[in-house]
Amino acid sequence: MVQIAIIQEPPVYLDLKKSIERAVTLIAEAAKGGSAMVVFPEAWLPGYPTFVWRLSPGADMGKTDTLYARLLANSVDVNKGDLGPIQEVAREHGVVVVIGYQEVDSSASGSTLFNSCAIIDADGRLANTHRKLMPTNPERMVWGFGDGSGLNVVDTAVGRVGTLICWENYMPLARFALYAQNIDIYVAPTWDSGETWLATMQHIAREGGCWVIGCATTLEASDIPEDIPFREELFPDANEWINPGDAVIYKPFGGLVAGPMHREKGILSAEIDIDIVRASRRKFDASGHYARPDIFTLSVNREKQSPIGFK
Repeated sequence: MVQIAIIQEPPVYLDLKKSIERAVTLIAEAAKGGSAMVVFPEAWLPGYPTFVWRLSPGADMGKTDTLYARLLANSVDVNKGDLGPIQEVAREHGVVVVIGYQEVDSSASGSTLFNSCAIIDADGRLANTHRKLMPTNPERMVWGFGDGSGLNVVDTAVGRVGTLICWENYMPLARFALYAQNIDIYVAPTWDSGETWLATMQHIAREGGCWVIGCATTLEASDIPEDIPFREELFPDANEWINPGDAVIYKPFGGLVAGPMHREKGILSAEIDIDIVRASRRKFDASGHYARPDIFTLSVNREKQSPIGFK
């Protein structure tokens, strides 16, 4: 049995340094509580840019630029070791960490942001980083498109782990790409919540025959720092629950194990049994005996895409 912890606490919104410090504290707390894997929601570092859903793409372009500049200055650059403190606390406590972050790539333009998710193994190694393939609607005002290089299920101390971010989980071929890699734990960090999203998590557990972890950042208007530009305009209701969280865990072939944790801050924990994963796929294996490759096949381009190559 393996204990999983889902962090349902807000970051220090749009402050990378303080958010990393908070993440380190929360990981240590979860580890001391017996968890072997700690999961954070989508774009937790340094906070999901919910302002894109609250500003007009045309009339409010200048405001979006101002907030984007703040976001860019507080995004993670893996090439510069910004995930180092998270990797170190994972190694210190021997826990696997899955964490969503907004990424800037100094090896490329240094200006485009990506919605990324890291899997850090219990030895502190960065086992995989995945960039969201398709930002949704106004998210495209702040995020670029990812590629297939991160569509990997990787071995970790708790089993084989893979991630898809938010509405990528509605992409059947992206899901299939993970199912076909013998996945044990399917992590779906998101900004979505509510009954429709929970039904999707349940469906994936049944379709993939794997453990499914869904989590969004619980966030209230009171969590937004006073110095965030246009704060009063964006969040006029001081009592608003911007996101209720709804952290949840489903077992292979469906069935609720923990959650949903709704409008509540804290850590949702549960024990899971990795050994039941493959047995559950005896009934339905989407990429195995139910696949029918004589009729359907999927080709995945895992090459890292870059607009320039230097020789």
